[in-house]
Amino acid sequence: MNYTTPDHRRIPARRAADAMRASRSCILTTHVNADGDGVGSQIAVAAWMRANGARVTIVNPTRFPGLFEFLLPDRSLVVDAGSDAARDACAQADLAVVLDTGEVPRIGRVKQMIDHLPLVVVDHHPVGDQPLGGISFRDPEASATGEMVYDLLLSTRGPWPQEALDAMYVAILTDTGSFRFGNSTPLCHEVVADLIRRGCDPEELYRKVYGQAPLRRFQLLEACLSTLTTSEGVGWMSVPPEAYDRLEAVGDDLEGLVDYPRSVEGVHVALLFRQTPRGVKISFRSDGTVDVNALARDFGGGGHVRASGALVPGDLEEVRGRVVDATRAAVQAGLAS
Repeated sequence: MNYTTPDHRRIPARRAADAMRASRSCILTTHVNADGDGVGSQIAVAAWMRANGARVTIVNPTRFPGLFEFLLPDRSLVVDAGSDAARDACAQADLAVVLDTGEVPRIGRVKQMIDHLPLVVVDHHPVGDQPLGGISFRDPEASATGEMVYDLLLSTRGPWPQEALDAMYVAILTDTGSFRFGNSTPLCHEVVADLIRRGCDPEELYRKVYGQAPLRRFQLLEACLSTLTTSEGVGWMSVPPEAYDRLEAVGDDLEGLVDYPRSVEGVHVALLFRQTPRGVKISFRSDGTVDVNALARDFGGGGHVRASGALVPGDLEEVRGRVVDATRAAVQAGLAS
């Protein structure tokens, strides 16, 4: 094995791991609209902590994504944040662990449910304006939070349940865009190599995440492509509400749609818009010309330099106009610098 935890992570990783191993009843949560890194990191930590004898409950601010349910060793691990079971679990817990975000607004309604608990934060995003407190294990240089979870297990020499191995692999796979993005570092490849040595099946995991999809997902893509527009280095699509409803689509069906405008020649920033009852959800993707983390923060969101999101109150047409205008200005400033 070639991998060693970077020096600047070793002490924070051990401190976080010690707190988690001391817990007997733990709540795990992640950001709203959880992705593969968020839930993969949760499942890996859950499997590791359960192997150490802890009771673990996953309580997320929004629905657990169906695309990644295959990773769950036990569906009862996940309880709805609005349920009595979630309130009871939080009341009985002795620790809460927040994964793949470190900001108060990003854990939504779960924040008030865990306010009374000691906190551990494991995250690879830049620290924002409203950081969560507690024991902090953060590193924006990490390819994914799943890579940092690997550091946690490595610091304690395991155990290494198969469920944890698969979940860490999927966390890194999805957040690196199947190892296509600039965060596909030598370190992350060394971690993945060890996960494969320990028993992960890359072909099978890729097939489960990317190699199969319901027909409605392609029909929704067809409807979205009809809205594809480009202007001054910005490409965007909108999800037609009537198509989304008619096809009985779910949030998982939007996975990867923003990559289509990003693939258009000359586009530096891609956007995907969808109207929801709470406002307009926006996905931002950049080729590096623009820091879309900063751009998304201007609209109440955040994320990575190249991949971020936001939820903006208002009507689709009005919000889209404001966001596209701001993105065009950011692209022009980025090209001029």
